[in-house]
Parts: sequence; structure tokens; C-alpha cells
Amino acid sequence: MKKTYKIDVDCANCANKMESAARNTEGVKDATVNFMTLKMIVEFEEGRDPKAVMSEVRRNCKRVEDDCEVYI
Repeated sequence: MKKTYKIDVDCANCANKMESAARNTEGVKDATVNFMTLKMIVEFEEGRDPKAVMSEVRRNCKRVEDDCEVYI
């Protein structure tokens, strides 16, 4: 299952950090961050709860870029 989320990030480098953090989150099959549209597309592993996984994605993104935001 894929879902799109609105994000708030200041620069392309920060967007890359967020993408990497999201991809390395358990339960995420793939993630793409588009800095120009300020959106994150997340593909979840089979059988995972998107809401729970996104809570962890958000936490991981805040670790690498504390002034970013992922709107769940």
C-alpha cells in the first residue's frame, strides 16, 4: 500500500535526509521525498499498520532534521 503525506522541509539536502530516514524505518518498503512538491510517498510492507509506521517515520525524520514536519 502506498500513501502520500504533506511535508514541511527547508532545503533539498534536508529532504534527502528525510527520505533516507523514512526508507530505513521498519515497516517501510520504499519512500520518496519530493522537495519541489513538499510530499513524501511511502510504500508500506505487507500487513503493516500505516499509522503506526508513520509515527516511527516521523520520529526518525525529526532525529535527522529537527525542524522538518511530516503531516500524518
